[in-house]
Amino acid sequence: MKTKLRVWRAEKEWSQAELAEAVGVSRQCINAIETGKYDPSLPLAYKIVRVFGKTIEETFLYPDEDSIPSKQKKK
Repeated sequence: MKTKLRVWRAEKEWSQAELAEAVGVSRQCINAIETGKYDPSLPLAYKIVRVFGKTIEETFLYPDEDSIPSKQKKK
């Protein structure tokens, strides 16, 4: 999943470690979320967006249905 975490961090001039401390996870967890290697739990996602005053939809960019291969789409 793509995110805008780097953008939001840059606006606040925060490091990954500072964001991690603010939401109670490791810096490595924030890095994995930013690089798309890990999708955060819903409670963690809410903690993250609240820190930035953003919404889930603004921050976490779920792929459009058009980008899902046709055999995976529900009929």
